[in-house]
Amino acid sequence: MNNKFMIKNIGRSHRWRQLILVFSFFIIAVFPLHGKEKIKGFFYLDHQPVLIEIEHGKIAAISRLEELPEGSSRIYIAPGFIDNQVNGFAGVTFALGGGKLTLEDVKKVTEELWKLGVTSYLPTLTTNSRQLLLHNLSVLKNAKDDPGLHGSVLGFHLEGPFISPDEGYRGAHPKKHVRKPDWDEFMEYHRASGDNIVQVTLAPEMEGALDFISNCRKNDIVVALGHHNAFSETITAAIDLGARIATHIGNGAANMINRHYNPFWPQLADDRLMISIICDGFHLLPEEIKTFYKVKGVEKTIITSDVTGYGGLPAGRYTTAEGDPIEITPEGMLRNIAQNGLYGSASPILKGVGHIMKVTGCSLNEAFKMASTNPARLYGLKDRGEIKPGMRADLILFTLDNFNIKIHQTIVAGKVVYTSH
Repeated sequence: MNNKFMIKNIGRSHRWRQLILVFSFFIIAVFPLHGKEKIKGFFYLDHQPVLIEIEHGKIAAISRLEELPEGSSRIYIAPGFIDNQVNGFAGVTFALGGGKLTLEDVKKVTEELWKLGVTSYLPTLTTNSRQLLLHNLSVLKNAKDDPGLHGSVLGFHLEGPFISPDEGYRGAHPKKHVRKPDWDEFMEYHRASGDNIVQVTLAPEMEGALDFISNCRKNDIVVALGHHNAFSETITAAIDLGARIATHIGNGAANMINRHYNPFWPQLADDRLMISIICDGFHLLPEEIKTFYKVKGVEKTIITSDVTGYGGLPAGRYTTAEGDPIEITPEGMLRNIAQNGLYGSASPILKGVGHIMKVTGCSLNEAFKMASTNPARLYGLKDRGEIKPGMRADLILFTLDNFNIKIHQTIVAGKVVYTSH
């Protein structure tokens, strides 16, 4: 015992000097002087090299560089993705299929999404019982305020229960929980969420829907039209009253529709209405994506994932909470085996960003506008969605190879939350 004590104290002052030097190096490497971080890469807007300085969680300055060091990888820097429709991820569901949430569930989803470049998102609760929605919204409220999530949870998207009960238009939403719009019921959900429901998707043809839309507008809640079979007059009336976006247009509809009188034409024809589209390669054909993109353009289009709790899980067969057999194919399709049709999405938003570039020929800049800038604009977020001095440092560093995006690093509010190995 005494010998060990003596060995530990040999050259004690010398070793302390070494430790101080090592510790000082660690402080400088991890916490740069003056609280500033600097990152270099190719700017997503014009593919030119830049230096971005981050201070106190915000972008302090952007400087142009003549070139990056020889041999540098072609790493792009862009704003993080803002996904307005995340039903769950990595085995966690926010409401689809039931199941009570925990704070740890929300943390798991957020951390897994960080790995895929999502720096902000709207947890989306689909049609379910009043009790489950109230419980899960209260959990999400606490998660939104959790400092460890750095403000990644923007608020919540309520998709249903105020949708069409008709087959096809209802989609995977359970019919027994579909109901007419009820403002008093909604306000229960809104209070449980801490007044953090920022978007509601509903069917405008449902009894009471138009009054509901007016109330949402008065309370600065974005109204989306989805899972509906409304015709032109009703859709126009809904937009007049404040509806602002069509949820995953091209989906949430029956396979057989009237070629003239259907929900698609009036939503596409009205320039006041934005659209969100699922670009995972399964929900829409390439010609559908091209057409929607040509009609609405970059300014009025939002790329969404609509990803479910099966996203991020390995390919294989699974059983839903209702006992239905489903499969994630090696290509990433999530399908109902018995019906041989889609069960939902298992693909994160970065796949959609690459796919829309491939299908439409849009630029990297335009793709990020649809996946980050436009959602921020829709929800009135002035601190993210672009890379400008003074904005939150929500950034992703990535490579792009044959329209496939690989995330190398994710920064949320100036903090590195993910680095690939």
